[in-house]
Amino acid sequence: MLHLRPSGTRWLPEPVRRGLTFWRRSIQARVVASTLLLSAAVISIVGWYLVQQTRDGLLDHRVDAVVAEANDETADARDRLLAVPGTDADAATQKSDLVTPIIQRGETRGFSVVLAGPTGEGGRIADGGTNSTPGLATSSVPLSLEEHFDGSSSTAWTYTTIRSTDGDGVTTAQPGIVVGSQVVLPADAQTYTLYYLFPLDEQEETLALVTRALLTAAILLLVLVAGMTWLVTRQVVSPIRLARRTAERLAAGQLQERMKVAGEDDLARLATSFNQMASNLQRQIRQLEELSRVQRRFVSDVSHELRTPLTTVRMAGDMLHDARQDFDPATARAAELLQTELDRFEVLLADLLEISRFDAGAAVLELDDVNLVDVAHRIVDATRPLAQQRQVTVVVRAPGHPCLAEADVRRVERIVRNLVTNAIDHAATDGVDPGIVVQVDGDEHAAAIAVRDYGVGLAPGEASMVFNRFWRADPARARTSGGTGLGLSISLEDTHLHGGWLQAWGRPGEGAQFRLTLPRRAGQVLRHSPLPLVPADVTEPVS
Repeated sequence: MLHLRPSGTRWLPEPVRRGLTFWRRSIQARVVASTLLLSAAVISIVGWYLVQQTRDGLLDHRVDAVVAEANDETADARDRLLAVPGTDADAATQKSDLVTPIIQRGETRGFSVVLAGPTGEGGRIADGGTNSTPGLATSSVPLSLEEHFDGSSSTAWTYTTIRSTDGDGVTTAQPGIVVGSQVVLPADAQTYTLYYLFPLDEQEETLALVTRALLTAAILLLVLVAGMTWLVTRQVVSPIRLARRTAERLAAGQLQERMKVAGEDDLARLATSFNQMASNLQRQIRQLEELSRVQRRFVSDVSHELRTPLTTVRMAGDMLHDARQDFDPATARAAELLQTELDRFEVLLADLLEISRFDAGAAVLELDDVNLVDVAHRIVDATRPLAQQRQVTVVVRAPGHPCLAEADVRRVERIVRNLVTNAIDHAATDGVDPGIVVQVDGDEHAAAIAVRDYGVGLAPGEASMVFNRFWRADPARARTSGGTGLGLSISLEDTHLHGGWLQAWGRPGEGAQFRLTLPRRAGQVLRHSPLPLVPADVTEPVS
């Protein structure tokens, strides 16, 4: 079985989704986060620069000190060699006498010594024959510094890693500086090199202390920046949130809600303007509500008041219509026209009363299980005389099983009747019977009826206007069914009362289709319709 990952962020863990929701909805959180990121970047750059400057300063000072100390040791060694008697020809003893005092002073002053040589014979420290501080690895002297003295006798220095072994056999390594100087041994007149290795542990500890101090200061500074940004943005965001909550209450119908005004700054002026806008909206809404109430009352009163005179006129009209055979042709025709217009006036009066009930919120449903297939057949049979008069054929296409919906059968029949008579009114009149198709279908969630005609169709934008009261696509077109212009409006109100959909599609010259969709159970939310809104016999243009 194929499993699809849920769309959006629903597959994420609940805490992550809540965090993303908070991030999207909180401008305060985004401002604080962006400020922290920018501050962290600036502090990192400044901190890195300060650490580099401190490191360079410490190293430069240490280099100057160790070079000076190495030069002093070398000068002292040369002085001692000059004082050696010329009869002393033991080079090994002179080397030992030369380096031993330096090693002893190094142990007290914190540096190590290596005496290598003689030079000029291809000898290297790695070849052996050196005198050095006990425990010091002679490999601590880099080869690059040894190579320097192959062609130069000037004092030189470089950075290195000092490796040594203590009395317990533990080997340590630490950064350091090695300074090399050359001396001439009188016993053999050969040149030897003294290497002084000074550790940088104090400078390393100082640099680590500075780094920790800067890091602590950076963290504290970021916390302070976050707090200050939060407080500053809160002063701006809080009135905005208050305005949002007030606007939500106004949208919910609590028109008396207002914002609190404090101070005279820009936010206070915004709150004042918002309150003025709310007051104006409240006044206008109340005026519209009063006007709507007066209008509904007027329509209801007029409709009721017209019933009595209409009944009297209806009785007189029936008498004239029944006696029209005794009249001359012109009077008989007038009696027939009077009867037709009285029928239309009664329908209009009934529609106005129904509209007034919808406006007053007094319309109720009498729910029952309704088979839309039976409804479609009943309506088609009832409108067959009108269809024959227009020379139009109306057919029903329905599945072999019932399409049930929990609905008010009277209102559903009125909706379908209005759709079918509207299709007959707008069918083609060029002498060719295009037919009208009433299609019914349903599934486990919804049931639908679609009425398809092949008449004049609807221009772009008219599909949303066709349900307006008294709206007509062509005012000059006659209503052969005696419609009042309120049928589709009442049908839409009936559909909304059921929680359904009533939609229209049309294209000039290709007819129109109206689709009624009802939920299978009252109160269910519609997700789709069993029938397409655009007919299957229509080819959509390729965009």
